[in-house]
Amino acid sequence: MIKVEDVWKIYGKGEAKTIALKNINLEIEEGEFVMIIGPSGCGKSTLLNILALLDVPTKGEVYYKGRRTSSMSENERAIFRRKVSGFIFQQFHLIKTLTALENVELPMILDEKDKTYRRKRAKKLLEMVGLGDRLNHYPHQLSGGQQQRVAIARALANNPKIIFADEPTGNLDSKSGEVVMNILKELNEKGITIIMVTHEQELLKYASKIIRLRDGEIVEIIEK
Repeated sequence: MIKVEDVWKIYGKGEAKTIALKNINLEIEEGEFVMIIGPSGCGKSTLLNILALLDVPTKGEVYYKGRRTSSMSENERAIFRRKVSGFIFQQFHLIKTLTALENVELPMILDEKDKTYRRKRAKKLLEMVGLGDRLNHYPHQLSGGQQQRVAIARALANNPKIIFADEPTGNLDSKSGEVVMNILKELNEKGITIIMVTHEQELLKYASKIIRLRDGEIVEIIEK
């Protein structure tokens, strides 16, 4: 589904040049639960952003279903991000002035879905992540774990084929983190591809493929 060939990411020039990724080659199949792991600053988030078409490589190529993503127009990349992908971040990125229900509705508003459909789907998704009784709560009225579950529901709003998750348990206690990981596991079992960055070794049990990075390079790929 996703193929990466000889991808490099370089920031700056001359003495200020930083090589964030070098010679990255990998393949991700549909339905996999992929974890990208490594120490801080090794290029995990940079790689995730390139896979998610949030960033572009300095050189090399990323293919999605056989198509070179470098040949996509900005509009096509935006459609990929909106319709094919869902995103979950460490910081939740919920809009403070919107309720849980309204936060989940937001991607559907951007996709011009009608109001009845939006409400019904947002409610169903929040119920699925165990927040059916928190529909009208604002982010400040929710715990960190609950906010991350709202973020997962929002990521699912437009029926994505792939979920990109950057340290989704990074700001959570172990119990809330386990709830979030079990939700991601269930989504993966339903056929959604999960590509996740983490530095937590204990989460690797959820993965079907582990990509270890060090200093911007892949040092090991483990397939379970």
